[in-house]
Amino acid sequence: MTVSKNTSNVIQLTQKRSNRNEAFHPIKPGRKETRIIAITSGKGGVGKTNIVANLGISLAKIGKKVMILDADMGLGNLDILLGLTPRFNLSHVALGEKNISEIIIDGPGNIKILPASSGIQDLAQLSRKQSAHLLGELYAVLNPVDILLIDTAAGITSNVLQFNAISQEIIIVASPEPTAITDAYAMMKILSIKYAAKSFKLLINMVNDIQEAHEVHRQLSLVADRFLDISIEYMGHVFYDRNVVKGVKQQQAVTLLYPSTIASRCFESLAVKLCQSTGLSFPQRDARGFFKELIQNQMDFNKT
Repeated sequence: MTVSKNTSNVIQLTQKRSNRNEAFHPIKPGRKETRIIAITSGKGGVGKTNIVANLGISLAKIGKKVMILDADMGLGNLDILLGLTPRFNLSHVALGEKNISEIIIDGPGNIKILPASSGIQDLAQLSRKQSAHLLGELYAVLNPVDILLIDTAAGITSNVLQFNAISQEIIIVASPEPTAITDAYAMMKILSIKYAAKSFKLLINMVNDIQEAHEVHRQLSLVADRFLDISIEYMGHVFYDRNVVKGVKQQQAVTLLYPSTIASRCFESLAVKLCQSTGLSFPQRDARGFFKELIQNQMDFNKT
């Protein structure tokens, strides 16, 4: 059968539209899956959001396509830290008010940011059709992304634990303070017992010297080896640096404002090491599964 050129064009256009409307589509051969990494802490005040922003920028500098999801549902401050003013978030996509491309904002240093820090409660009212639409939109937007960083809230609330549990990898941020070390252990303990997480990456922030950072890792490893069946990979450290504080006050990332300062060099090293690391806390996770569980968990959580 001979198909005219115009008919062929119509068929191709129809197929493209159909593909865009599919909520769940098979992974195309050769597609590189996005790494999904939750960055969390048991305690607030350890510089977690600053870590996320500067690590993301450092990863982008070495050629990675990075997106950051601000997952602090009540007190998200990634936008404030970077001097950004997002108008829309995931709830606007879920309710059909915006397309996913309209809510993603450009961050500094060629990173992308997916705002989700308010209005997420509306996910509880989604129909099955709306949920499928949102899943398809979210999955499609990750197609060019190499690494998705999840900036969780501090603490061990249900939302925080769920974001960690549905990610592929978990980076625990701690500082040399005794309370930060204790809370970091508590986070790993709960994720290990309740969600069967077996491996964690540990990043020590605001250290005065390398020995201080290694001592924190040693303390946590000793306790974990005795009471938990987990492994803790020492990811690295970030030195205390006054230029970080200056960057926060100016709402700019230190890696861009002071690229040669000691903290910026630490972030560069961390980015390289992260790319070389392959250990997964939940190796069975993928991008589609992450967003599916995210929406389902939020709907279940808000109905209780």
